Amino acid sequence: MEQSTPWEFSDDRGRLAVAGERPLRIVAYIQAGATLWDHGIRPVGLFGSQHDGAAPDPAKSGELPLGEIPYLGSGGALHPDTLLEAEPDLVVAVTYDGEQVYGLEPKTALELEADVPVVTVAVGPGRSLAEVRERFAALSGSLGRGEPLATARELDAAEDALRQAAGGGVRPRVLALSPAGPDRVHLARPGAWPDLRALAENGVGLLEPAAGSGANWSTVGWADAAAMDPDIVLTDTRINAARPAELRADAHWRAIEARARLLPWNPEAPCSRRAHTRFFELVADTVRETAARA
Repeated sequence: MEQSTPWEFSDDRGRLAVAGERPLRIVAYIQAGATLWDHGIRPVGLFGSQHDGAAPDPAKSGELPLGEIPYLGSGGALHPDTLLEAEPDLVVAVTYDGEQVYGLEPKTALELEADVPVVTVAVGPGRSLAEVRERFAALSGSLGRGEPLATARELDAAEDALRQAAGGGVRPRVLALSPAGPDRVHLARPGAWPDLRALAENGVGLLEPAAGSGANWSTVGWADAAAMDPDIVLTDTRINAARPAELRADAHWRAIEARARLLPWNPEAPCSRRAHTRFFELVADTVRETAARA
């Protein structure tokens, strides 16, 4: 009889998760679950964050078949027993600060870890986009799965296309934001977001909000956003962000919408080659088209 091989993985909180054999039943934070799906791993359950509701946020779900995988809840309403009812061998989540399990209340995470291994991957300011991607690849590899080799070539080609588009004579001004409503907007600080830093490293002209409070965002009125005069706006598509139709009562938003090219931006997109290739291709095409019209 073949003997099972013990499994272990050191996560980004510096904790070693161990199991008697390779985990098969995985419950995941929805962004992590979408990433695992791109690596060929099907979660048995998903959960959201305090920003989510009773249903999964489609913006965070990537290509997950949401109708087929149970959504177990989100935020403070999520009880550890609900997660354990899915009989997971492993829980996979993300961390922004290298300490907290994002999406779970600290008490919930502590109770959960008493019964099942919990692994986090850091996705915050201290990590490059490539590093985040590689950590998820390492985790997926430890679980016996990985992205097809062709996805590496596709990502290289997308990065090349982005650099070429951004390196032309005209450099469009790109602003990333999350609409809070008709009165306020959260402007992204590019250095705080691995995907935005990756765009800047490839030559894209990201606009930087004025210095002030807020490590990830600068919260201002729409007049301040319009004054930055963006050519391209990456706008948050997550369910907690206001939709464009809700903003049109504000003249400054209407001015942005009339002048700039609007692109969907998901700050919690899957961290896979496949997802990053799509993002780079979209931005490259838009930068090229915007520069050509200038």
